[in-house]
Amino acid sequence: MQRNPELRAVLDRFSKARIAVVGDLVADEYVYGETERISREAPVLIVRYESGDVKLGCAANAVANLCALGARVSPVGLLGDDAIGERLRGMLREAGARVDGILSAPGLATATKTRVLAGGKNTRRQQMLRIDRDGPRATPASLLGRLLRALKDAAREADAIMVSDYGLGLLSPPVVEAVLGLARSGRVVCADSRFGLSQYRGVTLAKPNEVELEQLAARPLTEPSALEEAGRDLLRSLQAKALLVTRGRSGMVLLRPGAPTALLPVHGSAEAVDVTGAGDTVMAASTLALACGADPVQAARLANVAGALVVQKPGTATVGAAELREELLRVPVAEAELLEAAPEPGRRRRERR
Repeated sequence: MQRNPELRAVLDRFSKARIAVVGDLVADEYVYGETERISREAPVLIVRYESGDVKLGCAANAVANLCALGARVSPVGLLGDDAIGERLRGMLREAGARVDGILSAPGLATATKTRVLAGGKNTRRQQMLRIDRDGPRATPASLLGRLLRALKDAAREADAIMVSDYGLGLLSPPVVEAVLGLARSGRVVCADSRFGLSQYRGVTLAKPNEVELEQLAARPLTEPSALEEAGRDLLRSLQAKALLVTRGRSGMVLLRPGAPTALLPVHGSAEAVDVTGAGDTVMAASTLALACGADPVQAARLANVAGALVVQKPGTATVGAAELREELLRVPVAEAELLEAAPEPGRRRRERR
């Protein structure tokens, strides 16, 4: 008998799904070099340039992950009118995304994160420095109407709308209101926001990581009970259908109104190689699963596997549908552990699903 039949059935529907993505499109630039000596100008290492690379970052990485999983993707966002913006647009097109909803902002630079990785001869290159160019802080007034029309057009054909808000300014109040209008109309809307998750009220799924949840709760969440309480408070405040909290090596926690909290242990035993962009992979997989009719627990389990696979790759990376299918066939995926309140205060009854 083949493993994980219910999850593979959801995965089989991925190629039929259409996803609209609105978010901050960023270039992840990598500069590799060799450290030779200390500069005579200042107490800093001199790095001799060896090579460079550009990858899709932030919302662009989420789009790339959706494409790799087989979805038909329509991103909506803003790039500068510079060379790296054109390169990013071409990379998104090559990944399989429609790019007619991506606008160019005249006279502005594309948001870019430049990482310098260096080391001695025959040693592994390690990150020494990151330089951030934030790009357009907000959509210029001359482009706002076009951006809102692009979002409306992309959403019209989509099975789900995904928000990838990195706080760089694209998700201004008019854009957020357009997203919330889609949620109020009954559309599947999933939101991932680094700094502004509290404004996405009424969405289908919200995905903070543990640190973001602590910031929203304004207190440390050192105990599982504190994390669950903070998650429940945020779930009520957002009036969302589900809240998925990612916890790195501690797995995930899924909360739903009127349902027991679901704990998902991290998938597999391998140590993470690089967690850069893993949240985008988790968001892409969970959004796509919900768009294909999965329930939130199934979506979280699939996203958990996808996240475990992507952190085994260096740098910003994606997980393909074939990789995910192979992993589902290789090993049973852990069931969610459901927590029910016990009759005695402070105790819990555990069951499996």
